[in-house]
Amino acid sequence: MAGKFVSMRNLKFMIYEVFDAVALTKSDYYRQHNQKALDMVLDASMKLAQKKLNPLFEEMDRKAPYLEDGQVKVHPQVRPILKEFGEGGWIGATFPEAWDGQQIPSLVYCACQVIKCSSNYSAGAYMGLTSGAARLIHSFASDDLKETYLPNMMAGKWQGTMALTEPQAGSSLSDITTTATPTDKGYYLLKGQKVFISAGDHDGVDNVVHMLLARIEGAPPGVKGISLFLVPKLRVEGKGKLVPNDVAVSQVFHKMGYRGTPITELSFGDKDDCRCFLVGKPHQGLMYMFQMMNEARIGVGLGAAAIASAAYYAALEYCKSRPQGRKLGQKDPLTPQVPIIEHADVRRMLLFQRAIAQGSEGLLMQCALYEDFLHTTPKAEHERWELLLDLLTPVAKSYPSEMGILATSQAVQCLGGYGYCEDFPVEQHFRDCRIHAIHEGTTGIQGMDLLGRKVIMKEGKALKYYLEEARATIAQARDLTGLKPLAEKLEAALATLEKTTMQLAGLAMTKGAEVFLADATLYLEYFGIIAIAWQWLKQAIAAQQALDSTAKAADHNFYQGKIITARYFFAYELPKIKGLMDRLLDGDPLTVEMQSGHFSD
Repeated sequence: MAGKFVSMRNLKFMIYEVFDAVALTKSDYYRQHNQKALDMVLDASMKLAQKKLNPLFEEMDRKAPYLEDGQVKVHPQVRPILKEFGEGGWIGATFPEAWDGQQIPSLVYCACQVIKCSSNYSAGAYMGLTSGAARLIHSFASDDLKETYLPNMMAGKWQGTMALTEPQAGSSLSDITTTATPTDKGYYLLKGQKVFISAGDHDGVDNVVHMLLARIEGAPPGVKGISLFLVPKLRVEGKGKLVPNDVAVSQVFHKMGYRGTPITELSFGDKDDCRCFLVGKPHQGLMYMFQMMNEARIGVGLGAAAIASAAYYAALEYCKSRPQGRKLGQKDPLTPQVPIIEHADVRRMLLFQRAIAQGSEGLLMQCALYEDFLHTTPKAEHERWELLLDLLTPVAKSYPSEMGILATSQAVQCLGGYGYCEDFPVEQHFRDCRIHAIHEGTTGIQGMDLLGRKVIMKEGKALKYYLEEARATIAQARDLTGLKPLAEKLEAALATLEKTTMQLAGLAMTKGAEVFLADATLYLEYFGIIAIAWQWLKQAIAAQQALDSTAKAADHNFYQGKIITARYFFAYELPKIKGLMDRLLDGDPLTVEMQSGHFSD
């Protein structure tokens, strides 16, 4: 597949000019890197995407995984791609060197992931799942489990997964029923079913290692009784012999998009011989799994932003080359038609896509930077970065996911009837993007997490830190040419965020939790728009500083484009918070009062 799917110029602007990745290399933790080395990492990621991943973008979608004789068959290139991920050190790229990792800054790795996911999201998903599972094993498993499973996972020979959801429970983890029965032989016997497990089985690897939540027989009810287990498809016995572990694939789902990666239903212990291994302490499983879940949530947001980026560049290329109509005022039908990018409404659609994709990338890189600060700043500051990460994770997951659907839809619109056809990539991007608002916690769950827990935890300390970060950006912008109006708009938005949050907290005390959280998804949307406005102000600052100093003439259009896109977001997207704020402050609990019986004919 030909065509641009990501901008290296934009990624380098973000990591070097907006977030200053080079400053990280001055710390002890990242001192082995410099800008030249980081550029080499980015270039290697782009080369891998261009040569191995993007050429399979359409083919992996058209030739979807299928179940044959109990084995999931995937595209034959999945195996060499995973081998390449392993040999290139990508699976453990951000792991400490002590863990045989590359110890690459999360900020730079975030850019590498944008490259991979924009080139072929399905292909990149296999690696991300294995990396998250491996990190979970490193963090909490016994040395014996680490030695047995990690080398092959890090090498890309064994797949890692997270197995949480069950058919009868869905997102309600407190209702899972998969049971682990203790034995006196160092393992438990597992029985149960898991559903919607990405890469849950496939022939692109020699084994699959599930990080699975279950209840030990007799455990307390609810989330307090959940434990974490390592469950291999093939268990290791004797001197490395692989033996079937009573894990069966009962279904492969046929999906709207994201077709290159299988999503499976798995059955454990049908023959009473599924051996699983406790990770960490009993009944602490959900706390452990949150490490992988939070990483996955940010990864889902990143995937959505990357897909939106790819759709934007496909639409941009088309709009520059597709002639249709004439500029308003040109009435002579004999004059040449103009490329559709010359029409204001087409530019509006392109600006929307760019504002969503690159604004979302900014928020994801902000989260990556806070992750890096945990390695580069004094421990006394770590609470700040941890709380900011906690607060922004549901936003970084949901805003790109929800808005990516709209952005890719606008890419289809730019191409008109052609966009609706398989001949162009944007229809696949639209389909691929739709899953992100669902998996790793639906948007509704993220909204309840943000409003019901994150903004009020530790007496609002995380929100306080967030406001401080945003207001530091505002102070910086006020002194720059043309950015003061944007700074003042963001300050006003933050003031409304404080007011709205306080009034909603009061609603919780007077009308109860159900009314308080009834519009949590709207609060999440409201919060997300303001967070992306903050990111666009940061990008506008870096662009204006470059224009005011030593920007090359060749970069002038790039920086001006950044500033105009920031202005677009503040003019077209930020005003949407007014309607959301009015609804949130209204206090009328109509969705609570609307009973199920009222949905009659």
